[in-house]
Amino acid sequence: MATSAQIKSLLQSHGSGDDERFYATALQVAAAEARRGHQNLAVDIQKLVDQAKQRKSTPTASPNVFHVAQPHGEAAELLEAADSGWKVRDLILSVPLKRRIERIMEEQQNLSSLKQHGLRPRQRLLFTGPPGCGKTMTAAALASDLGLPLFVVRLDSLITRYLGESLSKLRIIFDTVNRTRAVYLFDEFDSIGYTRDFTGDVGEMRRLLNSFLMFIEKLTSNSLVIAATNQGHRLDKALYRRFDDLIEFGLPDADHIWETVQVRLTGIPTSKLSREKTVKAAQGLSFAEITRACEESTKEMLLRAKKTVTTDMLLTALTERRLFLNH
Repeated sequence: MATSAQIKSLLQSHGSGDDERFYATALQVAAAEARRGHQNLAVDIQKLVDQAKQRKSTPTASPNVFHVAQPHGEAAELLEAADSGWKVRDLILSVPLKRRIERIMEEQQNLSSLKQHGLRPRQRLLFTGPPGCGKTMTAAALASDLGLPLFVVRLDSLITRYLGESLSKLRIIFDTVNRTRAVYLFDEFDSIGYTRDFTGDVGEMRRLLNSFLMFIEKLTSNSLVIAATNQGHRLDKALYRRFDDLIEFGLPDADHIWETVQVRLTGIPTSKLSREKTVKAAQGLSFAEITRACEESTKEMLLRAKKTVTTDMLLTALTERRLFLNH
C-alpha cells in the first residue's frame, strides 16, 4: 500500500496540476508493490500511468479547460484544443533560449504597458529544430503560463486540392485568431512555408503562403501565432523577417541529457547511474527519445521485479531507441 507521504504527494500534485510529480509518485508506489511481490498490481499501476500520459500528449478537446474558447462551426474542424499542462519552468533548455522564452511571456503579460507606449509585443513566432526537442512543449508551456488555451492548426484539413478552398479555410482560422485570444500552433509549417524541392504546383502553394503572411501581419488580437517546423533549412529565408522572433531548438548537450534523465527518473529508485555512459549512449537523441528510454527502463524494473533502475537497463533502452530511429 502507498505510504502516508506518497498519498499526501499524490493529493498535492493532483491539486496543483503537477502531472510529472503525480506520475513519479504513482511509479514509486508501483515499484514498492513490485518489491513486495505484488507484480500484477505494479504492472496495472504502470499501465494506468502510461494511459494517462498518452491522453495528456494527444491533442484532444478538453471541456474542462476550453469550454469558453472552444472553436465552433468550420473552425472546430481546423483547430484542435490541446493540453497545455506544461509550465515554462518545466522546460529543459539552454539558459539563453529559456531567457528568450521568458521574455516572450513577460511581454505578453505586460500588453497594456507596452501598447501605451506604442510598442507591440512579440506575438508572431517561428520555432525550428529537430523533432522531439521541445517546440510543441514550449508552445504548451507559454499557453499554460499565460492562462490561454492552446489550439493546434490541422494543416491536413487546411490544405486541399483546391486553392480557393484552402484560402477560405485559412481565413476562417485567422478570423478565430483575431476573435479569440489563444496560442495558435501551426505545426509542420514547412508543408506550406518551403519552396525548394517542392514537386507540386509551386505557384498555388506560394499564394497560400503569401495569404498566411498577410494574415499574420494584420493581426488585430493579442493572440500568439507560432509556426513550428522540423525542416527549418527548407524554409524560404524571406519568411524569417515576417516573424517577430526565430527560436531555434537543438538536440540536448551532455548537461541537458543528464538533467533530462534525472528529471524523468525523479521518484524512481535507481542504482548509482553512470553519467559518462548514459551521456555517451544518448548523444544525438532528442529530449523526447531520452524521456521514452527512461520510461522503458522503469517498465523493465517493474516487469522484472527489480529494486532499482540500473545503468545497464537505461543503456539498453537508449540503444533500442537509437536502433528504432535508424531502422
